[in-house]
Amino acid sequence: MILPALTEATGPYWRSIKYSLFPPLGLVTLAGHLSYGDEVVIEDEHVEPLELNDDPDLVILQVYVTSASRAYEIADGYRRRGVRVAMGGLHVTACPREAIAHADHIFLGPDDTSFPRFLADLQDGQPARVYRSGVRCLRGLPSPRRDLLKRHLYLVPNTLVVSRGCPHHCNFCYKDSFFRGGKSYYTSAVDEMLGQIESLPGRHVFFLDDHLFGDRRFIEALLDGMRGMGRVWQAAATVQAVLSPALMEKATDAGLRSLFIGFESLSPDGLREQGKMHNIGQDYEYAIRRLHDLGVMINASFVFGMDADDASVFDRTVDWAVRAGIETATFHILTPYPGTSLYRRMESEGRLLHHNWNLFDTRHAVYQPARMSPEQLEKGYRHAYHEFYRWSAILRAATTKPRLSGMLRHLAYTGGWKKFDGLWSWIIRSQRVARTIPLLEWILSHGRLDSSKTRERPLHAASNAALATSPARMRRTIKRFPENMVRRQ
Repeated sequence: MILPALTEATGPYWRSIKYSLFPPLGLVTLAGHLSYGDEVVIEDEHVEPLELNDDPDLVILQVYVTSASRAYEIADGYRRRGVRVAMGGLHVTACPREAIAHADHIFLGPDDTSFPRFLADLQDGQPARVYRSGVRCLRGLPSPRRDLLKRHLYLVPNTLVVSRGCPHHCNFCYKDSFFRGGKSYYTSAVDEMLGQIESLPGRHVFFLDDHLFGDRRFIEALLDGMRGMGRVWQAAATVQAVLSPALMEKATDAGLRSLFIGFESLSPDGLREQGKMHNIGQDYEYAIRRLHDLGVMINASFVFGMDADDASVFDRTVDWAVRAGIETATFHILTPYPGTSLYRRMESEGRLLHHNWNLFDTRHAVYQPARMSPEQLEKGYRHAYHEFYRWSAILRAATTKPRLSGMLRHLAYTGGWKKFDGLWSWIIRSQRVARTIPLLEWILSHGRLDSSKTRERPLHAASNAALATSPARMRRTIKRFPENMVRRQ
């Protein structure tokens, strides 16, 4: 089972830590359907060189849009030697005619039920060429084969998916294409997921669900079961979920410490254009304050290049994010993935510039923007990253926190993520990345509010007084900090 490297993981934008975060959970989950008597190897090209001179009975490739070229290269090499090759994933589902030319078997849509059918057909000697997702159900599935993971190669080895898809329908999202022909959002059984969570070593867990909070009844039952486990965890949610009464309080009581949120645009016109209707009219700033008051850090997602965007969008977005005290931000160039309604619109309007899948990485403009040139869009995207992650911007965002502990946590998390790539590269090359997991757990846990959700528990009266006055002193210090010193750092 192989996860080929994304093109950007081997290009000029490569950051070793970004591509050493998560193991290939999709392949680990599929491996759960195999017999423990089978000889199975999972290889992730992001963290180790592939062994391609072997002679397996079956090769299974998980394919994304920017790994398609590499996946086809690997598949073609094996097939020339007579090895059976199967492929699945987002890009295979979006471009089945393209993929089938490089594989003996392809899987379209989620493969929780189609993969076991394939294994049964393979044993009977009559496997089909194409398998389409049928019944959509996560209940009663075998547990992922985590024993096959090389945990020491990843910063976040404890990953989980407790639901599939998302209840919303954004025009730029692959979801509707991938889940076509059946349910596009469904959940696991709560008790099964609690059992998996309980079995994971350490404290940290990362939920990779597109929208963990999409089914309130399900997530509340899961959170009730997680309370008292002592976990610290991260996940993704919508602004709408953040503003739901009492939901985030329940989540933080169960260990939530960091949340990925798709703000996408500050423009209602841009949100409307992309069908992200659940964000329109929501109070972004209140949602951020709500999470910060609960001790939850934010990774904010923004998309540039919507038809409502002009060249001023980059500075406006960065300034707003810094003033709001957001810890980390992920910027994207709007990308019309094949199979999405955005792709169909761009194609019908003649705005697609090419079909070089290697550049469909949200870092390149692959279409003609409405109010700027492709070059302006790419330059503005790079400018936004540079400005948001300047030390001066990081310090300015940190000072929005009311207490010194929150400021230090912000600096440690943001700085550690973006400003020490050389150190991370050394840690990863020496295969010591797993040793930093306790540090991640400590940073996530630090700054947690007490059960009253109104104040942190001070060590003693003197330290409480110091905390009350330190933020103002820190703000004055930062104002006096020479800009040229910030640049040198």
